Amino acid sequence: MVIDWLPSILIVVLLLLGVIGMLRRASLWRAGQPEKVNIIAGLMAMPGRYLKDLHHVVERDKYMSKTHVATGGGFVLSMVLVLVVHVFKVEEQIVAWALLGALLLMLVGAFFVFKRRLNPPERLSKGPWMRLPKSLITFALTFIVLTLPAAGILPDGTGGVLLIAVLSVGIVIGLGELLFGMGWGGPMKHAFAGALHLAFHRRPERFGGGRSTGLKPANLDASVIGVAKPSDFKWNQLLGFDACVQCGKCQAMCPAFAAGQPLNPKKLIQDMVVGLAGGSDANYAGSPYPGKEVGQAKGSPNEIITAGLVSQETLWSCTTCRACVEECPMMIEHVDAIVDMRRFLTMEKGETPNKGSEVLENIIATDNPGGYAPGSRTNWAADQNLAVMKDKKEVDVLFWVSDGAFDMRSQRILRAFVKLMKAADVDVAILGDEERDSGDVARRLGDDATFQSLAKRNLATLGQYKFNKIVTTDPHAYHCLRNEYADFDKDGALAGVEVLHHTTFLNQLVQSGALKLDAFKGGKVTYHDPCYLGRYNGEYKAPRDLLRSLGIEIAEMERSGFRSRCCGGGGGAPITDIPGERRIADMRMEDASATGAELVAVGCQQCTAMLEGVVEPRPQVKDISEILVDQLIEEVH
Repeated sequence: MVIDWLPSILIVVLLLLGVIGMLRRASLWRAGQPEKVNIIAGLMAMPGRYLKDLHHVVERDKYMSKTHVATGGGFVLSMVLVLVVHVFKVEEQIVAWALLGALLLMLVGAFFVFKRRLNPPERLSKGPWMRLPKSLITFALTFIVLTLPAAGILPDGTGGVLLIAVLSVGIVIGLGELLFGMGWGGPMKHAFAGALHLAFHRRPERFGGGRSTGLKPANLDASVIGVAKPSDFKWNQLLGFDACVQCGKCQAMCPAFAAGQPLNPKKLIQDMVVGLAGGSDANYAGSPYPGKEVGQAKGSPNEIITAGLVSQETLWSCTTCRACVEECPMMIEHVDAIVDMRRFLTMEKGETPNKGSEVLENIIATDNPGGYAPGSRTNWAADQNLAVMKDKKEVDVLFWVSDGAFDMRSQRILRAFVKLMKAADVDVAILGDEERDSGDVARRLGDDATFQSLAKRNLATLGQYKFNKIVTTDPHAYHCLRNEYADFDKDGALAGVEVLHHTTFLNQLVQSGALKLDAFKGGKVTYHDPCYLGRYNGEYKAPRDLLRSLGIEIAEMERSGFRSRCCGGGGGAPITDIPGERRIADMRMEDASATGAELVAVGCQQCTAMLEGVVEPRPQVKDISEILVDQLIEEVH
């Protein structure tokens, strides 16, 4: 009978509608700016990236990891076998049994999804996502019953027309949600977009255990610098936004969101999806930006983003700590998008808030954010008897002092580090007045023109001398030198040069026996991971090894390592100073106090300043070099 073919016809129709929707969705991404990708290589790499790299992140949540494997894996296998059994009518019982196995696997996963959604965490979006487990269960049960005759478990024609009609409804509900939703904007959109996002990711270096955190240079010759409209993003950035599963893990880790500032990285990405497709955020069913109502954001691919889609203060609330990026199971690059939009505001509109414009003017005029006289950069070292590169020309270690040279508190860290190097008889020199700001602050504030100028001038200076290592106590300068200067190093000034953070370098000295240290006799110690040392550069071990070399048993904070909470000092946040309900530094100090520690060890001058800005009583804050210098056994040579 014709009705016997109804399930097959429905499957084909829904599949065609899904394909049409996917092509339509792809056309929205292609409205973005060109970006070269290797299509074949990307598609071939995609399964490995999914199974290894994506699941490396998902595996942090064991419940969802197992659930995702069962549900996602079961669905993909089931969909292939549904076509084989119910469309192409392959009458092999072993194939039908394989389909039943895949469907049962998917059904088990779907029940776990259903259980999760009974009392979902606050970070999860609700709305259409709440019906997804029901659609998954409907799909699995419908095709299990439909496949029983093909597997020889039930005779053909069981249930007659009535069962066929019921199963057809199940196909429309279950398969319709999954296939139709992939291309037309339903919850399953993330499956289609996510797979292609992994294939054509803008930072393929992140896969296979790699790390890619340096910002990409702005095109200063473009007609518009930065991102003004959604269509100004690269096409594969738009694709990445569509891959969001609205799990809210970025939201849960965002320090600005926790502090009540008007930023929620999940909402930001969903606003970008609104922008690429056109419309409003009226259907968004997750947490809003703190202090702002949902339903007010409107946009389209060619409308200015900050004219109604996202407020400027949302973009300026970000500390660029990359906690959102680190937690995202779909490996979306939130920080790249924020800085891209900041570039338009700063370089095209001149709308950097609060002290932002003043700081940028200072950097341009004096090569440092504070506007200090450039000739005073070496005043802190007047009594340090430090060699200067223009006199020595060649050394083993170049000490990049950074802008801590102008800050009295940071100068104590610099002197401690110098004392340690002298104790280890390190062949070291500084650039002195030839050193300029690394450009970190300018770049995070969106002024890539100033950053690029500083990078090129610093590289020209470095190219005059010979050295094996650059060592700095500033993780922000360390990041720029190590990860961002290479784009402008046309003459190879840093070729073959090892760029190190001072904790890494000091750990090498201790391990080699060049530094002799006494045991630490103080109280309990905790360690704060700087964002630009940890998440940006993967250095978690050396600082801890140094503390343990003193006999310290570190009292780790609940959020430590790659999940460390930001101090609030990155991304120019203290300069733009967007108000919230709390200070991020206060929350971080509460984390430290909860360990019972009397001392917070840090490895960043900016972190030291932010944490010491918390009102007492609180634990003492010291850079690791200051802790080590107090335990030196041998005197300076």
